[in-house]
Amino acid sequence: MITAFLPCRKGSQRVIDKNIRPFAGYEKGLIQIKLQQLLNTTEIDSIVLSTNDETIIAYADALNEKKIKIHRRDDSLGSSETSTDALVSHVLDLITEGHVLWTHVTSPFFGTDHYKKAIGLYLKALNEGYDSLMSVSVIHGFLWNKRQPINYDRSKEKWPRTQTIEPLYEINSALFINSVENYRNYNDRIGNKPYLFETDKVAGFDIDWPDDFAIGESIARAGIVNNEKNN
Repeated sequence: MITAFLPCRKGSQRVIDKNIRPFAGYEKGLIQIKLQQLLNTTEIDSIVLSTNDETIIAYADALNEKKIKIHRRDDSLGSSETSTDALVSHVLDLITEGHVLWTHVTSPFFGTDHYKKAIGLYLKALNEGYDSLMSVSVIHGFLWNKRQPINYDRSKEKWPRTQTIEPLYEINSALFINSVENYRNYNDRIGNKPYLFETDKVAGFDIDWPDDFAIGESIARAGIVNNEKNN
């Protein structure tokens, strides 16, 4: 059984009402997009929406979808100070069996097709020695710490072709899949050997700042990706 966990706290310090303000023609914004993507993913058995935002709760209730289970999150777990580790522990209070698909409304271009593909790869990866899955963006570029390059050797070649540089992977937080058993054992949304699910730049796009919101609207309106509208 695969249960989607969708944390969605009230308010935002950087983008006011980020999760439910109108977005590129979607009246209810990012929450509308994400819930429809998850509802369209038939491999997902249920969706736990954990939020302390009454506006979001009212919208989700109005959808009248049996797959959506609303959890009124305590405000102590819904502030800007709430750590991800605290939310990880919170998951086990809500989901007690099967597998947890943790995702965010702030990844509007990670859609149904991505979820379907990721779930399939996760189930396959479990038979290949992996124990979890997370989405990542591949970085091919000249990356330094404060002193020196970290992914190429300037003593061998000062400016190698980026295609030949060893890639690094940035966790873009669009998706994590892990078993409830691993949540109990490791208190983490990944296990000891996660499968890296590579996404392109658009699918891994995360809305965190006002300029991200504006860029995301431009991407959506340009028709570069397709998002599922509510019926």
